[in-house]
Amino acid sequence: MDAVAAKFLGAGLACLGMGLAAMGVGNIFGNFVAGALRNPSAAAGQFTNAIVGAALAEGLGIFALVVALVLLFVV
Repeated sequence: MDAVAAKFLGAGLACLGMGLAAMGVGNIFGNFVAGALRNPSAAAGQFTNAIVGAALAEGLGIFALVVALVLLFVV
């Protein structure tokens, strides 16, 4: 395998983390909305936890993007 092809393959595999992070954010907010519809009085206290979870998932997605960019342009 050519070194350039391996570099592109590694960057593409690193980009999978961005899609998985988006799925994680959707899962977090989907479960939050389902729980809020079941018990609206408890939803107000849990909104902060949902935002923190979404921020952590998006942070991992951004980290995957940085790894892909480093593989493309630095290595």
